[in-house]
Parts: sequence; C-alpha cells; structure tokens
Amino acid sequence: MLVCVNLVPVTIGQPSRPPLEPASVATTVADLAGSRWTVEVLAESPSTNAVLAARARADVVEGLVVVADHQTAGRGRLDRVWVTPPRSALTFSVLLAPDRVPVARWPWLPLLAGVAVVEGVRRATGLGCALKWPNDVLLGDAKLAGILVERVERPGGAAAVVGVGLNVSTTSAELPVETATSLVLGGADEVDRAELLGHVLAALGEEYDAWRAAAGDATGRLRTSYLGVCDTVGRDVRVALPDGTTLAGRATGIDAEGRLEVRTDAGGTTVLGAGDVVHVRPRA
Repeated sequence: MLVCVNLVPVTIGQPSRPPLEPASVATTVADLAGSRWTVEVLAESPSTNAVLAARARADVVEGLVVVADHQTAGRGRLDRVWVTPPRSALTFSVLLAPDRVPVARWPWLPLLAGVAVVEGVRRATGLGCALKWPNDVLLGDAKLAGILVERVERPGGAAAVVGVGLNVSTTSAELPVETATSLVLGGADEVDRAELLGHVLAALGEEYDAWRAAAGDATGRLRTSYLGVCDTVGRDVRVALPDGTTLAGRATGIDAEGRLEVRTDAGGTTVLGAGDVVHVRPRA
C-alpha cells in the first residue's frame, strides 16, 4: 500500500514561535498588570502605531493596547524601518492620555516608556538591560528594543501613542543589523510573549501613574529611575544632530526636561533634545 505523507520542512535550532492567542493574552495581562489595559491582538499589521493612532482619533479611551503577531512596516525613531519575522518579536502600541500633565513635560514620555521596558524585561526574564538616550533598549552593547512615541490630536484632547518593538526569539541571521540582539540571543529561555507584555504593561502603569500624579514633574522618581538604567551618562559620545552636524563630548547628565547634557571637547556644555547617539568609549 502506498502512503502519501506531506513533509513539512523543519529548520534545526529554530525557536518555537507560537501565535498570540487573544483570550490568553487578555487573561495574562489582566493577571500581571490589572484590568486597566484593553488588549487587541492582530495577526498582522503594517504598524501598530498607525492602527492605534486611528483608534485614538475616533476618541477611544486611554489604556487600549494593540499587539501585532507580525508587524510588516514598523517605524522607529528618525523614520527607520523596523521589521522582524512573524512571531519573533513583541510589537505593540499603548494609548495614553496624560491630560493632567502640561504639554511641555510630555517629552519625558519616551524616557518613561524606556524605563518601563527595561523593568518589564527584568521581571519577565531576569536579564538586566540598559537605555541609550533617549530610549533605545540595550542588552550588552546591542539594541534589543526600540520605542517610538507619537502625539495624536483628537476631539477629546491630545493623546500619546507609545509604540514598542522588542526582539524576542530573533536569530542572528534574522537580525537586520549586527548591532541588534534578542532576548534568546541574550541568554533568556523561551519567552512567553504574553507574559512579557504583561510585565512591561505593569511597569508602564506604575511609572506612568507616578509621573502623572506629579503633574509630569520628573525631577523626583522618574529621573532617578531613568539615570539608574541609562548607559549613556558618563560615556564619551558622538551625537548626529537633526541639522546634519555632529557633536562629540562626554555625556554628563539628564536635565529636568529629559534632555541630554554633553560637555564638549571645547569645554562647554550643550543640552540636546534630539539626536542619534553613538557610545564611543565605555563609561568612565
């Protein structure tokens, strides 16, 4: 008797990548982060930030989280493209509406989100991450996650869309650049992406509530938390500025508005609100 068998190719060493099940994700997030978050899981999306921005303009309430199992056209800072293989990353966006915080203090939101991702990764995996100013999440010297915060105008008042892209099981061959990494490459065991999301959202809620209660004054808890995980301060850096020029010097601190303070080679201090930082030498 002839038996026909459908052979499915298997890549040796390929990590397990189960899909996100909406009901399971909702339960896990509620258990770890409380009932404040409403999670919507998409099988595929060009950009979770774009989806959530559209929802925000329709005046949905704060706390909506859009997660994509596969993000096909994600964007990072400076309009960089961020794409990973299906189910290899945790890609999600969160809607926040800090209406009690003056707009002048909103620039702290990207830094706050960075602190939350670092803490969420620690809780989920035990791995210690750091931040390159303003909010690139590093594991060692390699980039683990990127964060993009966008302001959205809407009838009920402005809102912030916080987008996170975090490499979970991405292999070396799948990474777009050699300077990137993933949790699995960093030594984590197989990571449950739903649990990782729950831990990040729990940390985000804690930092956000404290920041909002202080009307956005970050000179207390938030700046202290940020400096505790920032790997830029104390290093020699080279910063590519938005106008195309480059600034070199020693990163000496973070000011009350979340800007990077750099003591230049000429001896003066320049305060930067934007720029692409390269760590030149180890922290002093």
